[in-house]
Amino acid sequence: MAATLSPAPELRRKHRRERLRILGFLSPWLVGFSVFFGYPLIATVYFSFMHYNQIEQPAFVGLRNWKYVLTQMPLFGPALWNTLWLVAVMVALRVAFGLGVGLLITRIKSGAGFFRTAFYLPYLAPPVAATVAFVFLLNPASGPVNEILGAVGIRGPEWFNDPAWAKPSLVLLSLWGIGDLMVIFMAALLDVPKEQYEAAELDGAGAWGKFRYVTWPSITPIVLFAVVTGVVQTMQYYTQALVAGKLASGVSIGPGSVIQPGYPDHSTLTVPQLIYSLGFQNFNTGAACALSLVLFAIAMAVTTLLMRKRAGLLPADD
Repeated sequence: MAATLSPAPELRRKHRRERLRILGFLSPWLVGFSVFFGYPLIATVYFSFMHYNQIEQPAFVGLRNWKYVLTQMPLFGPALWNTLWLVAVMVALRVAFGLGVGLLITRIKSGAGFFRTAFYLPYLAPPVAATVAFVFLLNPASGPVNEILGAVGIRGPEWFNDPAWAKPSLVLLSLWGIGDLMVIFMAALLDVPKEQYEAAELDGAGAWGKFRYVTWPSITPIVLFAVVTGVVQTMQYYTQALVAGKLASGVSIGPGSVIQPGYPDHSTLTVPQLIYSLGFQNFNTGAACALSLVLFAIAMAVTTLLMRKRAGLLPADD
Protein backbone atom coordinates (compact mmCIF):
# COMPACT_ATOMS: atom_id res chain seq x y z
CA MET A 1 0.00 0.00 0.00
CA ALA A 2 2.87 2.37 0.87
CA ALA A 3 4.50 1.66 -2.47
CA THR A 4 1.32 2.66 -4.35
CA LEU A 5 1.01 5.97 -2.45
CA SER A 6 4.64 7.05 -2.72
CA PRO A 7 4.40 8.68 -6.16
CA ALA A 8 1.85 11.22 -4.85
CA PRO A 9 4.35 13.39 -2.82
CA GLU A 10 6.85 13.22 -5.67
CA LEU A 11 4.16 14.32 -8.15
CA ARG A 12 3.21 17.25 -5.91
CA ARG A 13 6.85 18.31 -5.66
CA LYS A 14 7.14 18.13 -9.45
CA HIS A 15 4.06 20.31 -9.91
CA ARG A 16 5.43 22.76 -7.34
CA ARG A 17 8.74 23.00 -9.19
CA GLU A 18 6.87 23.60 -12.46
CA ARG A 19 4.84 26.39 -10.88
CA LEU A 20 7.97 28.01 -9.47
CA ARG A 21 9.67 27.75 -12.87
CA ILE A 22 6.68 29.37 -14.59
CA LEU A 23 6.58 32.06 -11.91
CA GLY A 24 10.27 32.72 -12.50
CA PHE A 25 9.69 33.24 -16.21
CA LEU A 26 6.73 35.52 -15.47
CA SER A 27 8.49 37.50 -12.75
CA PRO A 28 9.89 40.27 -15.05
CA TRP A 29 6.41 40.93 -16.43
CA LEU A 30 4.82 40.72 -12.98
CA VAL A 31 7.32 43.21 -11.54
CA GLY A 32 6.82 45.60 -14.46
CA PHE A 33 3.04 45.28 -14.29
CA SER A 34 3.00 45.88 -10.54
CA VAL A 35 5.37 48.86 -10.61
CA PHE A 36 4.13 50.64 -13.73
CA PHE A 37 0.41 49.76 -13.74
CA GLY A 38 -0.80 48.13 -10.54
CA TYR A 39 0.71 50.58 -8.05
CA PRO A 40 -0.16 53.74 -10.05
CA LEU A 41 -3.74 52.53 -10.47
CA ILE A 42 -4.13 51.81 -6.74
CA ALA A 43 -2.54 55.16 -5.86
CA THR A 44 -4.87 56.95 -8.29
CA VAL A 45 -7.92 55.36 -6.67
CA TYR A 46 -6.58 56.28 -3.23
CA PHE A 47 -5.88 59.94 -4.07
CA SER A 48 -9.25 60.33 -5.81
CA PHE A 49 -10.84 60.29 -2.34
CA MET A 50 -8.28 62.70 -0.88
CA HIS A 51 -7.62 66.41 -0.88
CA TYR A 52 -3.97 66.55 -1.90
CA ASN A 53 -1.99 69.48 -3.29
CA GLN A 54 1.38 67.62 -3.51
CA ILE A 55 2.69 69.64 -0.54
CA GLU A 56 0.52 68.93 2.49
CA GLN A 57 -0.52 65.55 3.76
CA PRO A 58 -3.53 63.99 1.99
CA ALA A 59 -6.86 64.51 3.77
CA PHE A 60 -9.86 62.24 3.21
CA VAL A 61 -12.79 64.08 1.57
CA GLY A 62 -14.97 61.17 0.47
CA LEU A 63 -16.74 61.68 -2.86
CA ARG A 64 -16.11 65.42 -3.05
CA ASN A 65 -13.58 65.10 -5.89
CA TRP A 66 -15.90 62.86 -7.87
CA LYS A 67 -18.83 65.25 -7.37
CA TYR A 68 -16.70 68.15 -8.54
CA VAL A 69 -15.49 66.34 -11.66
CA LEU A 70 -18.86 64.95 -12.72
CA THR A 71 -21.19 67.82 -11.81
CA GLN A 72 -19.29 71.03 -11.11
CA MET A 73 -16.20 71.14 -13.35
CA PRO A 74 -17.05 73.70 -16.07
CA LEU A 75 -14.73 72.32 -18.77
CA PHE A 76 -15.36 68.61 -18.28
CA GLY A 77 -18.18 68.52 -20.84
CA PRO A 78 -16.27 70.26 -23.67
CA ALA A 79 -13.12 68.23 -22.97
CA LEU A 80 -15.02 64.94 -22.99
CA TRP A 81 -16.88 65.90 -26.17
CA ASN A 82 -13.64 66.85 -27.94
CA THR A 83 -11.98 63.60 -26.86
CA LEU A 84 -14.88 61.43 -28.01
CA TRP A 85 -15.12 63.39 -31.28
CA LEU A 86 -11.46 62.74 -31.97
CA VAL A 87 -11.89 59.07 -31.09
CA ALA A 88 -14.81 58.65 -33.48
CA VAL A 89 -13.52 60.71 -36.40
CA MET A 90 -9.75 60.40 -36.14
CA VAL A 91 -9.65 56.65 -35.53
CA ALA A 92 -12.14 55.89 -38.32
CA LEU A 93 -10.33 58.07 -40.87
CA ARG A 94 -6.88 56.83 -39.88
CA VAL A 95 -7.94 53.20 -40.28
CA ALA A 96 -9.66 53.88 -43.60
CA PHE A 97 -6.81 56.00 -44.94
CA GLY A 98 -4.13 53.58 -43.73
CA LEU A 99 -5.94 50.65 -45.33
CA GLY A 100 -6.41 52.59 -48.57
CA VAL A 101 -2.74 53.53 -48.78
CA GLY A 102 -1.73 49.97 -47.98
CA LEU A 103 -3.98 48.63 -50.73
CA LEU A 104 -2.60 51.16 -53.20
CA ILE A 105 1.06 50.41 -52.51
CA THR A 106 0.57 46.64 -52.63
CA ARG A 107 -1.16 46.94 -56.01
CA ILE A 108 1.17 49.28 -57.92
CA LYS A 109 3.75 47.65 -60.17
CA SER A 110 6.61 50.16 -59.93
CA GLY A 111 7.68 52.78 -57.41
CA ALA A 112 6.27 50.92 -54.42
CA GLY A 113 9.44 51.47 -52.40
CA PHE A 114 9.38 55.22 -53.02
CA PHE A 115 5.73 55.63 -52.02
CA ARG A 116 6.15 53.37 -49.00
CA THR A 117 9.05 55.52 -47.80
CA ALA A 118 7.24 58.77 -48.58
CA PHE A 119 4.18 57.77 -46.56
CA TYR A 120 6.18 56.31 -43.67
CA LEU A 121 8.68 59.14 -43.13
CA PRO A 122 6.19 61.62 -41.57
CA TYR A 123 5.40 59.05 -38.88
CA LEU A 124 9.04 59.18 -37.74
CA ALA A 125 8.86 62.91 -37.02
CA PRO A 126 8.64 63.76 -33.29
CA PRO A 127 5.10 64.83 -32.34
CA VAL A 128 6.11 68.33 -31.28
CA ALA A 129 8.20 68.98 -34.41
CA ALA A 130 5.47 67.58 -36.66
CA THR A 131 2.84 69.77 -35.00
CA VAL A 132 5.00 72.88 -35.28
CA ALA A 133 5.54 72.23 -39.00
CA PHE A 134 1.84 71.57 -39.56
CA VAL A 135 0.76 74.74 -37.75
CA PHE A 136 3.20 76.68 -39.94
CA LEU A 137 1.81 75.08 -43.11
CA LEU A 138 -1.76 75.89 -42.07
CA ASN A 139 -1.07 79.40 -40.82
CA PRO A 140 -4.08 81.40 -42.09
CA ALA A 141 -2.03 84.55 -42.77
CA SER A 142 1.28 83.31 -44.17
CA GLY A 143 1.00 79.53 -44.50
CA PRO A 144 1.74 77.99 -47.91
CA VAL A 145 -1.51 75.99 -47.90
CA ASN A 146 -3.72 79.09 -47.80
CA GLU A 147 -1.44 80.87 -50.28
CA ILE A 148 -1.91 78.01 -52.75
CA LEU A 149 -5.67 78.03 -52.17
CA GLY A 150 -5.75 81.79 -52.65
CA ALA A 151 -3.83 81.48 -55.92
CA VAL A 152 -6.65 79.36 -57.36
CA GLY A 153 -9.39 81.64 -56.02
CA ILE A 154 -10.29 79.75 -52.84
CA ARG A 155 -10.28 81.49 -49.50
CA GLY A 156 -8.61 79.17 -47.04
CA PRO A 157 -10.09 78.57 -43.59
CA GLU A 158 -8.58 79.78 -40.34
CA TRP A 159 -7.52 76.21 -39.48
CA PHE A 160 -6.19 76.11 -35.90
CA ASN A 161 -7.51 79.63 -35.21
CA ASP A 162 -11.12 78.68 -35.95
CA PRO A 163 -13.06 76.57 -33.41
CA ALA A 164 -14.92 74.85 -36.26
CA TRP A 165 -11.69 73.88 -38.05
CA ALA A 166 -9.34 73.20 -35.13
CA LYS A 167 -10.29 69.55 -34.59
CA PRO A 168 -10.43 68.74 -38.35
CA SER A 169 -6.93 70.26 -38.58
CA LEU A 170 -5.74 67.84 -35.89
CA VAL A 171 -7.29 65.00 -37.90
CA LEU A 172 -5.35 66.14 -40.98
CA LEU A 173 -2.19 66.11 -38.88
CA SER A 174 -2.89 62.54 -37.79
CA LEU A 175 -3.53 61.46 -41.39
CA TRP A 176 -0.19 62.98 -42.40
CA GLY A 177 1.54 60.55 -40.02
CA ILE A 178 -0.30 57.44 -41.19
CA GLY A 179 2.87 55.42 -41.78
CA ASP A 180 2.43 53.08 -38.80
CA LEU A 181 -0.98 51.81 -39.91
CA MET A 182 0.14 51.65 -43.54
CA VAL A 183 2.94 49.22 -42.66
CA ILE A 184 0.64 47.07 -40.51
CA PHE A 185 -2.01 46.84 -43.21
CA MET A 186 0.57 46.15 -45.92
CA ALA A 187 1.86 43.17 -43.94
CA ALA A 188 -1.70 41.88 -43.50
CA LEU A 189 -2.58 42.38 -47.18
CA LEU A 190 0.55 40.63 -48.41
CA ASP A 191 -0.27 37.69 -46.14
CA VAL A 192 -3.62 36.98 -47.86
CA PRO A 193 -3.25 33.75 -49.91
CA LYS A 194 -3.13 34.47 -53.64
CA GLU A 195 -5.00 31.23 -54.30
CA GLN A 196 -8.12 32.76 -52.77
CA TYR A 197 -7.94 35.71 -55.16
CA GLU A 198 -7.54 33.32 -58.08
CA ALA A 199 -10.53 31.26 -56.94
CA ALA A 200 -12.65 34.40 -56.54
CA GLU A 201 -11.62 35.58 -60.00
CA LEU A 202 -12.63 32.23 -61.48
CA ASP A 203 -16.03 32.67 -59.84
CA GLY A 204 -16.42 35.99 -61.61
CA ALA A 205 -15.68 38.31 -58.71
CA GLY A 206 -14.52 41.80 -59.56
CA ALA A 207 -12.29 44.12 -57.58
CA TRP A 208 -14.99 44.90 -55.00
CA GLY A 209 -16.03 41.26 -54.74
CA LYS A 210 -12.46 40.13 -54.09
CA PHE A 211 -12.02 42.79 -51.44
CA ARG A 212 -15.34 41.99 -49.76
CA TYR A 213 -15.14 38.20 -49.77
CA VAL A 214 -11.37 37.59 -49.67
CA THR A 215 -9.41 40.58 -48.41
CA TRP A 216 -11.74 41.85 -45.70
CA PRO A 217 -12.32 38.53 -43.90
CA SER A 218 -8.56 37.90 -43.90
CA ILE A 219 -7.55 41.28 -42.47
CA THR A 220 -10.45 41.74 -40.04
CA PRO A 221 -8.34 40.87 -36.94
CA ILE A 222 -5.77 43.47 -38.01
CA VAL A 223 -8.51 46.06 -38.49
CA LEU A 224 -9.81 45.30 -35.01
CA PHE A 225 -6.28 45.67 -33.62
CA ALA A 226 -5.87 49.02 -35.38
CA VAL A 227 -9.22 50.29 -34.09
CA VAL A 228 -8.64 49.21 -30.48
CA THR A 229 -5.10 50.60 -30.28
CA GLY A 230 -6.27 53.77 -32.03
CA VAL A 231 -9.04 54.29 -29.48
CA VAL A 232 -6.62 53.81 -26.58
CA GLN A 233 -4.07 56.21 -28.08
CA THR A 234 -6.65 58.87 -28.95
CA MET A 235 -8.13 58.71 -25.46
CA GLN A 236 -4.67 59.86 -24.32
CA TYR A 237 -4.39 62.56 -27.00
CA TYR A 238 -2.39 65.39 -25.46
CA THR A 239 0.80 66.64 -27.12
CA GLN A 240 -0.39 67.60 -30.60
CA ALA A 241 -3.55 69.36 -29.40
CA LEU A 242 -1.68 71.28 -26.70
CA VAL A 243 1.21 72.38 -28.94
CA ALA A 244 -1.10 73.33 -31.83
CA GLY A 245 -3.33 75.43 -29.57
CA LYS A 246 -0.41 77.24 -27.97
CA LEU A 247 1.31 78.00 -31.28
CA ALA A 248 -1.89 79.14 -32.98
CA SER A 249 -2.75 81.44 -30.08
CA GLY A 250 0.53 83.32 -30.53
CA VAL A 251 1.23 83.36 -26.79
CA SER A 252 4.91 83.21 -25.95
CA ILE A 253 5.89 80.26 -23.81
CA GLY A 254 8.59 80.82 -21.21
CA PRO A 255 9.78 79.53 -17.84
CA GLY A 256 7.06 79.75 -15.22
CA SER A 257 4.32 80.66 -17.69
CA VAL A 258 0.94 79.03 -17.16
CA ILE A 259 -1.16 78.82 -20.33
CA GLN A 260 -4.69 77.48 -20.33
CA PRO A 261 -5.04 74.76 -22.98
CA GLY A 262 -7.83 74.42 -25.52
CA TYR A 263 -7.34 77.36 -27.88
CA PRO A 264 -9.48 78.45 -29.65
CA ASP A 265 -12.57 78.53 -27.39
CA HIS A 266 -11.70 75.17 -25.81
CA SER A 267 -12.14 73.44 -29.18
CA THR A 268 -8.85 71.53 -28.82
CA LEU A 269 -9.18 70.83 -25.09
CA THR A 270 -9.00 67.09 -24.36
CA VAL A 271 -9.45 65.19 -21.12
CA PRO A 272 -5.69 64.46 -20.72
CA GLN A 273 -5.01 68.21 -21.00
CA LEU A 274 -7.62 68.85 -18.34
CA ILE A 275 -6.03 66.22 -16.10
CA TYR A 276 -2.63 67.87 -16.48
CA SER A 277 -4.07 71.31 -15.79
CA LEU A 278 -5.81 70.09 -12.64
CA GLY A 279 -2.88 68.13 -11.27
CA PHE A 280 0.19 70.17 -12.21
CA GLN A 281 -1.07 73.72 -12.75
CA ASN A 282 -3.82 73.96 -10.11
CA PHE A 283 -2.30 71.30 -7.80
CA ASN A 284 -5.68 69.62 -7.35
CA THR A 285 -4.32 66.09 -7.43
CA GLY A 286 -7.46 64.49 -6.00
CA ALA A 287 -9.73 65.82 -8.76
CA ALA A 288 -7.09 64.97 -11.38
CA CYS A 289 -7.01 61.37 -10.14
CA ALA A 290 -10.81 61.15 -10.19
CA LEU A 291 -10.87 62.49 -13.76
CA SER A 292 -8.16 60.01 -14.74
CA LEU A 293 -10.30 57.13 -13.48
CA VAL A 294 -13.30 58.46 -15.41
CA LEU A 295 -11.20 58.48 -18.58
CA PHE A 296 -9.89 55.00 -17.77
CA ALA A 297 -13.43 53.67 -17.30
CA ILE A 298 -14.59 55.17 -20.61
CA ALA A 299 -11.59 53.73 -22.45
CA MET A 300 -12.19 50.30 -20.93
CA ALA A 301 -15.89 50.42 -21.82
CA VAL A 302 -15.22 51.39 -25.45
CA THR A 303 -12.45 48.81 -25.79
CA THR A 304 -14.64 46.06 -24.32
CA LEU A 305 -17.42 46.98 -26.74
CA LEU A 306 -15.04 46.83 -29.69
CA MET A 307 -13.60 43.49 -28.58
CA ARG A 308 -17.00 41.82 -28.66
CA LYS A 309 -17.52 39.75 -31.77
CA ARG A 310 -21.00 41.16 -32.32
CA ALA A 311 -19.52 44.64 -32.78
CA GLY A 312 -19.30 43.76 -36.47
CA LEU A 313 -15.56 43.62 -36.95
CA LEU A 314 -15.32 39.89 -36.38
CA PRO A 315 -17.78 37.31 -37.64
CA ALA A 316 -19.86 35.58 -35.02
CA ASP A 317 -19.14 31.95 -34.27
CA ASP A 318 -21.47 29.48 -35.88
